[in-house]
Amino acid sequence: MKKLLEDIRKCDLCKDFIHPNPVVKANKKSKIIIIGQAPGTKVHLSGIPWDDASGKQLREWLDVSDEQFYDASIFGIIPMGFCYPGKGKSGDLPPRKECAPKWHDLLFDEMANVQLVLLIGMYAQNYYLKNQVKRTLTETVHNFEEYLPTYFVLPHPSPRNRFWFTKNTWFEKDVLPILKTKVHKIINEIG
Repeated sequence: MKKLLEDIRKCDLCKDFIHPNPVVKANKKSKIIIIGQAPGTKVHLSGIPWDDASGKQLREWLDVSDEQFYDASIFGIIPMGFCYPGKGKSGDLPPRKECAPKWHDLLFDEMANVQLVLLIGMYAQNYYLKNQVKRTLTETVHNFEEYLPTYFVLPHPSPRNRFWFTKNTWFEKDVLPILKTKVHKIINEIG
């Protein structure tokens, strides 16, 4: 695993398109894997996954401390694109398509203790769920129980999604309590 993480951090597959600075955190013992989109500018600069407002919101959703969140024996953090993809017209560009096919299976092969995979946003959901995704992200998240026990689907916790959260109050009321229960059960298991 150590060599694999070193190889990922040295990866420059997309050097012709962006400035590579791969961000990943995982451990052979990781129990919960977080698969999001790609680092934003702040995370790209710091090298610390989810070190931004979205990450703060995600930790609140999970009801975990920073210490728990950054403990790689609990949480493995594997984005769809390991580097900041650049700025688009209405936000960041989509994650680079090279990363997940090149690295994800290799990482999962090293992690035998994975009990839950959080698929955050449509890029992760489309990649992992393929034809099982619903017509919209909202429908996919609303039907989250269909993907359990392996996957837990979530919208992106970005502050830019305030409108979605306001419009879909069922998410906080019905989905987050189940997510928190599952996460705490896994964290509190002995071993």
